[in-house]
Amino acid sequence: MGRVAGLAGVSVRTLHHYDEIGLVRPSTRTAAGYRAYAADDVERLREVLAYRRLGFGLREIAELVGDPCADAVAHLHRLRGLLLERRDRADAMVAAIDRELASRAKGLTVTPEEQLQMLGARLYDAIGGAYTATRRTDPRIAEQIWDALGDARTVLNVGAGTGSYEPADRQVTAVEPSAVMRGQRPAGAAPCVAAAAENLPFDDRSFDAAMAVSTVHHWGDPMAGLRELRRVARRVVVLTFDTDEPGWQDRFWLTRDYLPEFASVLAGFPSLTGMADAIGARAQPVPVPWDCADGLFEAYWRRPVAYLEDHVRRAASVWTRVGLQTEQRAVQSLGDDLESGRWAERNGDLADLDAADLGLRLLVA
Repeated sequence: MGRVAGLAGVSVRTLHHYDEIGLVRPSTRTAAGYRAYAADDVERLREVLAYRRLGFGLREIAELVGDPCADAVAHLHRLRGLLLERRDRADAMVAAIDRELASRAKGLTVTPEEQLQMLGARLYDAIGGAYTATRRTDPRIAEQIWDALGDARTVLNVGAGTGSYEPADRQVTAVEPSAVMRGQRPAGAAPCVAAAAENLPFDDRSFDAAMAVSTVHHWGDPMAGLRELRRVARRVVVLTFDTDEPGWQDRFWLTRDYLPEFASVLAGFPSLTGMADAIGARAQPVPVPWDCADGLFEAYWRRPVAYLEDHVRRAASVWTRVGLQTEQRAVQSLGDDLESGRWAERNGDLADLDAADLGLRLLVA
């Protein structure tokens, strides 16, 4: 017990307490009669300590590690998802602090309400709230997704967020790991399960179809998540992004001229071919309408002034990921080019387009 305590960085007294309450009990004894930990005990202790350091109470941890449906791999995926969510929260807080520092440097007054929104308990709700304000279902994109669902009557929406693109005429079950996003779902939305794409708590072929819309890039292990969709449904429909084409960043003027750092955000993202092969899918282009109602990153390709609006940028995670300095530089440069007319000179041909292929792809398996 002393050796395990030293390796885990906890006291022997802590291990005794876990033993007394039945949370982690040494299952073997040494020849001298001392309690000893088997490999499975150490694995369980690792899970308990990881959840503890994420802020869970002992009663909650007992329920988590006692889940008969979760093995060690499931716990690792769950822990990874929790850590990624915490990282996103930390990134959002850093971005909020940077914005306040920039405001103060300009001599601007930051109100108490703004301070609470930026650093208080409502921080993530305020950021997540941008999704309900600007991330709405676009009917033209929705039609393509719903057509791909075919005759499916039961649909699993993985990475469901606030519920965009969930078909109203089918029986939908939603999966969303973020409590903040689940809290943004409207009244009457489909029932939502707290789970990660990589470890779906459903039996094989439980659904006619599984869908995932603009979420794969947020998953800890995209390929594992896609295989899970394939496992639980007979049909899979995934809206994602194509980075296979050489020079793909140049498809969109925003990443070409103002935000080349977008490439680093998708560094390590699986290839479209690899994702398609993993689930036996074919890829369809998804054009972005010029007046797209869904405020995704590419939505305003013919309405560049929108990118100067903070609430528009807050609804796309790309801007938080590239950092405040990069964001400010890109916005300043775009604003200057719009004012001088340089943007119109370079992109005047877009005015005649009703929709643009900017790399969105629908994988249908």
